[in-house]
Amino acid sequence: MNKEEKHDLVLALSEQMKEFGNFYITDTSELTVAKINNIRRQCFDSDITMKVAKNSLIKKAMEAAGGDYTAMFDVLKGSSSILFSKSATAPAKLIKKLRKQGNKPILKAAYIDSAIFVGDEQLDTLIKLKSKEQLIGEIIGLLQSPAKNVISALQSGGNTLAGLVKTLQERG
Repeated sequence: MNKEEKHDLVLALSEQMKEFGNFYITDTSELTVAKINNIRRQCFDSDITMKVAKNSLIKKAMEAAGGDYTAMFDVLKGSSSILFSKSATAPAKLIKKLRKQGNKPILKAAYIDSAIFVGDEQLDTLIKLKSKEQLIGEIIGLLQSPAKNVISALQSGGNTLAGLVKTLQERG
């Protein structure tokens, strides 16, 4: 790989880091070509982009992306693959599924919406993460709940002043 190809790869990786906002660094060393191809196929089916690159190029891409990835630099040893996904949990679920067939890939680190998770023991935590949309939906549901209770109480009181007073007295 010449200098220009390395520069293009670093640029492409940094753009994907910015675009996806979520990526996982995994250890896929010592896997056969057939197993790597199987992982790539399952990544494609799960809408996950898999890239293999040298650790030095991954580090340069992180620096070029502009985020604070310094906590991840220590895991850039050995063979590394990067999994990019719009979904924060999809790569974790795929890794867990693949681990039923063998002991790899191993999670080195994950970057999820500016949060960094380091180590394979974080896999179960990553699987349980809720998306931003799910969290917003839960908050909206919690905020709507008291208003719905008041509205239903008013409707059951017949929308009269007496019903309102009775409802407020019962709540007090």
